[in-house]
Amino acid sequence: MTLDLKRIFLEENQSLTVHTDVQISEMEINPTAFFTKLPFADITVTNRAGLVELKAECVFEYSFYCDRCTALSTKSNACKFSHILVVELPQDSDDDYIEAPDYKLDTDALLRDDILLELPSKFLCKKSCKGLCPKCGKNLNEGLCGCSRRETDPRLAVLQQLLSD
Repeated sequence: MTLDLKRIFLEENQSLTVHTDVQISEMEINPTAFFTKLPFADITVTNRAGLVELKAECVFEYSFYCDRCTALSTKSNACKFSHILVVELPQDSDDDYIEAPDYKLDTDALLRDDILLELPSKFLCKKSCKGLCPKCGKNLNEGLCGCSRRETDPRLAVLQQLLSD
């Protein structure tokens, strides 16, 4: 969605509130994670004393295969974002400001980046996920598999012999 913010930029104490869908549902997060519902956002843009600020509250749901046990999981997330908007970025600008050239702002691109940065770098079904048995591949969250845990790594067998002596 593109917002026309000319009135907000030119008149102090003006505000605009919008409820919108964020157009990223068909986008993959990574090869094992994807959005399951169209994310939506409540956006408020205000001009207070010449400072134009965008505040957004986004809600989204995504599914993923756990990085440890490969079980399919779904999680919902709600997050808040805030950005300072300017019509033109100064020459020595940093990432503190978002440019809205011609008083227009593409909210989908901005919120898509915010949502992607909010996602975890490692997708786990739960914090205490035990993963898969390295020998037989059984999901250890469902119980023990019966494989021997005392087996020594063949690369360390020489050291094991030193301990036995």
